[in-house]
Amino acid sequence: MTAAGPLRLLTVAGSDSGGGAGIQADLKTFAAHGAYGMSALTAVTAQNTRAVTAVHPLPPELVAAQIDAVWDDLGVDAVKVGMLADAAIVRAVADRLRAHGAGRAGGGGAGGREVPVVLDPVMVAKSGDPLLAPDAVEALRDELLPLATLLTPNLPEAERLSGLGGRSEAEREAMGRRLAERGPAVLVKGGHGEGEEVVDLLVDRDAVRRFAGPRIATTATHGTGCTLSSAIAARLAAGEELAAAVGGAIDYLRRAMAAAPRLGGGHGPVAHGVPRDRPGDPR
Repeated sequence: MTAAGPLRLLTVAGSDSGGGAGIQADLKTFAAHGAYGMSALTAVTAQNTRAVTAVHPLPPELVAAQIDAVWDDLGVDAVKVGMLADAAIVRAVADRLRAHGAGRAGGGGAGGREVPVVLDPVMVAKSGDPLLAPDAVEALRDELLPLATLLTPNLPEAERLSGLGGRSEAEREAMGRRLAERGPAVLVKGGHGEGEEVVDLLVDRDAVRRFAGPRIATTATHGTGCTLSSAIAARLAAGEELAAAVGGAIDYLRRAMAAAPRLGGGHGPVAHGVPRDRPGDPR
């Protein structure tokens, strides 16, 4: 909450007709953090907890127009970028973020402060269906990574973007360092790893921070990446330091997974409406 009203958060992502990921998950997460959510839709998908059955990318100029319409009137305190579908949309989004001075492009927010950009490089749905065209990977790497405040890839995404491989912590740290050379801090998520513990690594040019917790035995994993990145964006908008924002968002996601409703026959959604923090946690 700012003196003028609630924090204003923009999600640039695709729509999930099942409501568990994409724009829908982002807006629910923003609301759970007491923020006002706005959206620029990049694609319409037909999907549920089992599969993605259709994807329709929107024209890049329409994506750009949505971003401009929000920014020029309502203003933006942080941006979460998710599914971008193809290279033309990637370039359009990067162009508009630069134009509005978001992320590492410089202060486009209230009082000239930086508007954080959290980039979740969505490539494949939880069902295994592709959500990013092959030619868009290079555009994302070249156009958006230099603008992002934080990049939040899962292990397959980190491997593809960095050109490195391996699942050990040392190998994941190397992926993060390779990607951080392009500008952003990098949260290499460990959910795709093995073992009873999930380890997420926050890597920047100066340090590596380790976030570890027991693996939750659940099929409620649809939209977890969207939810986590949106929670981080909300916390950065509120002025939290990056490591604190990441740690708080991970805790929020774990509680949302533990409280998940039993919906659908595949990878179900999490409970986005859980409180932002545990009772008694500092705000």
